[in-house]
Amino acid sequence: MKKYIKNICGALAAVTALTACDSKLDLTDPTKLTDEQIEGLLIDGTPEQQQLVFGGMATGLKSYLCYRGSIMSGGFSNISIDNEWVHNNMYRNLQCGDIVYGDGARHSSGWGQYYRNSADNQYWDSDRESECYGFWASPAISISKANNILMYLTDEVIEKSNSGLLKQYKAQALVIRGMGYMQLMERFTKAYLHGGQSGHGMPIYTTYGYNDPVAPSSATETWNFIINDLKEAVRLFKDSGLGSNGYTIGTTQAECYDIDCGVAQYFLAKAAMWTGDYQSVITAGNDVMNAYNWSFIKEENYGVDNSRVAGICANTDDMRSDDNAFLSIAKNPETIFGWDTDANLYNWSYLNPFANGSDMTSHAYMQIDNALWAKMSDNDYRKSRYMTEAAEFPYFAIISGDSTWYPTKVPAYTSLKWAATIASDESARKHDRSNSDQILFRTSEVVLMLAEAYAQSGNDTEAKNTLNKLLAARTKAGAPTMTCDNTMAGMSTLDMCKLQWRLECWLENGWAFWNAKRWNQVPTYDGSNHWSDGRTVAIENMTWEIPDKETQTNPHWASVSR
Repeated sequence: MKKYIKNICGALAAVTALTACDSKLDLTDPTKLTDEQIEGLLIDGTPEQQQLVFGGMATGLKSYLCYRGSIMSGGFSNISIDNEWVHNNMYRNLQCGDIVYGDGARHSSGWGQYYRNSADNQYWDSDRESECYGFWASPAISISKANNILMYLTDEVIEKSNSGLLKQYKAQALVIRGMGYMQLMERFTKAYLHGGQSGHGMPIYTTYGYNDPVAPSSATETWNFIINDLKEAVRLFKDSGLGSNGYTIGTTQAECYDIDCGVAQYFLAKAAMWTGDYQSVITAGNDVMNAYNWSFIKEENYGVDNSRVAGICANTDDMRSDDNAFLSIAKNPETIFGWDTDANLYNWSYLNPFANGSDMTSHAYMQIDNALWAKMSDNDYRKSRYMTEAAEFPYFAIISGDSTWYPTKVPAYTSLKWAATIASDESARKHDRSNSDQILFRTSEVVLMLAEAYAQSGNDTEAKNTLNKLLAARTKAGAPTMTCDNTMAGMSTLDMCKLQWRLECWLENGWAFWNAKRWNQVPTYDGSNHWSDGRTVAIENMTWEIPDKETQTNPHWASVSR
């Protein structure tokens, strides 16, 4: 190969700062390197040189764990519709009955269409620019970015260089590529264990740049490709010298906003759940939990207790963002991936019932289905993280030019999981401050994958033992320790897992939707506090059609039965 690679992440413009490790790296034009020169630098260069050339590319991969771009919303950039967080946490969870959205008809449009599963909201349709193509484009872009790095970090380069840094970079790229293909499979194919096994998979691209269209692989071939990528990422992380056995665990930005072995194992466990490879789930899950010492969020940091609502509404009590584990990495020992002190964060803006905005009269509230709420034991402190009565909270608002604090009714059963009145690094309520941390993936999700894998494998004893650790951690102070047998008596072990999924991961990472699809189990609207007509999402509509923009550019889809 002799083609020129120009301005790799801008880093090559600084190549004059490098001390050439070989005479072939003496350049006339330092803004250009041939592939052979890059390969020589990767194999023989110092970690500082490798960092300068590839560090920016690898660092940029982290943003794709929660991709945001106008392509997801049909060309219009808007934080409420154009990112993966909204796709998973809002759209998907709102469709599944465990959430009551808003406070009635005034939120029947917008996100309310997903809560109501409106008949005219055919998000899965191939011609939908944002809801369909946008959620194809997001993982496709992630895959392309990963391949940009992987085309250089070949097995030969890794073996010859034996560089721990390059092993980290390759592992991170493999994680993003594996995640991207998994997202495509989740969205655009039937559940593997419920009809998807005999169906199509995805076109597999492993090179960066323009590729001639390739035919979709089978579902099995694609899932195997995903799992192999993620297993190789785990191996490389552990062999790289990164952190402790490939894990970077802590509360700093560098430790949490980082693709490490924990992120790789998280996605590996999730992919293996889809395919029924429960032993891989068990291996990955135990590796994560042992690395994190089976640590859980403390009761005092798990959202806001309902008993404090009266004081918060009367302005005699406050909840600091820095004390809520769902808004503070320092208080969340379960954080696998997240980032700190950002001013425009999704959890604060959309899930915090006490967040201020320009016009709080249109504030939306996330309430729990009260039938699901009633399933929690009185010894479970999570039960007190929802309001049992409506209350008036004073919001700052600008209405018809008048700026003041407006008491506004917050409905009963509103979630207090992400509640806070004081932003990060502040000492008092300020209507124009919204800094907090963002926790994206956490270990309680891994605990539930692990418990379910044991249950699906027929090992009820280990499934219960695993769930019991979570239940003990969620037992309120002074109450008898919860166990599977004293809180969910009469249920099958698998149903115990399913219930705890709904309670622990309520409104997180689309689990309500993806689990329903994976179990082939239609969600239900059971609570009496629902205001919609209870239209449930159909299982067949949990699989998107291949977007028109893809089928029009890849003729191989024409011969694939969908």
